[in-house]
Amino acid sequence: MKRIEKILIANRGEISCRVISTCKALGIRTVSIYNKGEEDLPHVTSADEAVLLGDGSLLETYLNQDLLLEIAKNHNTCAIHPGYGLLSENASFARRVTSEGIIFIGPSPESIILMGDKIQSKIAMEKLGIPLVPGFHGKNQDETSLVEEAKKIGYPLLIKATAGGGGKGMRIVNSDLEFTDALASAKREAMNAFGNDQVLLEKYITSPRHIEIQVFSDSMGSHVHLYERECSIQRRYQKIVEESPSLALNQKLRREMTDVAVKISSSINYLGAGTIEFMLDKDSNFYFLEMNTRLQVEHPVTELVTGQDLVEWQIRVAEGNSLPLKQEEIKQNGHAVEVRIYAEDPDNDFLPAIGKLNYIGKSTISGVRCDIGYVDGNEVSVNFDPMCAKLIAHGSNRENAISKLRAGLNEFPFFGVTTNRNYLQRILKSKSFLKGDTFTHFVESKKEELSPLKMDDQYMADLIAFNLLNKQSVETINERPSIKSPWDTLSGLRTT
Repeated sequence: MKRIEKILIANRGEISCRVISTCKALGIRTVSIYNKGEEDLPHVTSADEAVLLGDGSLLETYLNQDLLLEIAKNHNTCAIHPGYGLLSENASFARRVTSEGIIFIGPSPESIILMGDKIQSKIAMEKLGIPLVPGFHGKNQDETSLVEEAKKIGYPLLIKATAGGGGKGMRIVNSDLEFTDALASAKREAMNAFGNDQVLLEKYITSPRHIEIQVFSDSMGSHVHLYERECSIQRRYQKIVEESPSLALNQKLRREMTDVAVKISSSINYLGAGTIEFMLDKDSNFYFLEMNTRLQVEHPVTELVTGQDLVEWQIRVAEGNSLPLKQEEIKQNGHAVEVRIYAEDPDNDFLPAIGKLNYIGKSTISGVRCDIGYVDGNEVSVNFDPMCAKLIAHGSNRENAISKLRAGLNEFPFFGVTTNRNYLQRILKSKSFLKGDTFTHFVESKKEELSPLKMDDQYMADLIAFNLLNKQSVETINERPSIKSPWDTLSGLRTT
């Protein structure tokens, strides 16, 4: 076992801040990296050391493996934490890190390669007897052959890039008339995003739920799960609301899914944190989708219902220690819900937004946590993912957690940049969400229910004047359930 005393965080923003927080608690020194113009971001200012990457492209900075390894060696770091995104699931980077005698806080390159390829992972799961969505995951990428395979599967079906994620290279096809154009479009997008245009075909399951199981493994052969998260509410295949436990699972189904997840992680001799993703149909049949070989964006949901620090688990396992808890010691307590706050306008086709965050806000509510990579005065640019923060609430039950989350959102106005904050409030207030009636096309099918109510100019002016005169707070205004808050239209407001 090797004690980790210093970590280079090969990432930025919110996840870097998250890792730094745990490292401080453990007495581990941290080295952050940043681009020119990011000097004032908290992942730079809160680290023990910070290194400027330059002002070049992403490939020249955050994805520059040579540069990152040089920094790690020059600063005598014991380990590299890749966060999520960027190089977190890059097998060649993981291999290069370990070849330099540095600990990679993540799984082996072999696990990353196997589970990162959607075709190879499905073949491996098929051999294990893991339930898969009916489809085609062969090597033949000839258009004529794929057309024939599509006819065998039947419509609707899903064309999916075998590399990467985030919905890129993915198309829903409803008939053979659409197939050829959709295939060309999916392959083109996949090649641009991942440098790999290989695709697989899957039967498209209508109204599915997205359920994922958090797994963890150590180097001594122990494999456990930390229960499930439901991530069904998504926009453009990217999650925006996550919660645990899932209302869709009874104890029997939960046990079956978690058992399968642990079977998968143990069969590939996994190490560290991973997530097994499943699709659940309306008849409670579940199918393996993929495994994410990294820490997930939504890991705080699991942390709040289990009371565990998953970044600490990652570090301890990477040091060669055994898992902190045995399976029977891991409990699921209460309910947690997370929302992702994006710099975008949901009422304008989720158009990304930029600007200066003049005032973000802070939480005063017990059980509400905000993971964020910005402070007041920071700029939100178009160079990176538009996620500004994650707000997570934990309560004794689902109703309590949702109530806390709604109140928490009111405390974070994010003045200066248009965000999806008010849209998230609409989701949390919607009858469908409150009933637990969620599925992966929730955003599209509930468009009318989630749309803002319109106000005429005079009514808006009167309401703003009334609240200003009465010095009413932003959170009180946002609690009005029957109208769209006037602050929605002031999301670009700049304070002085």
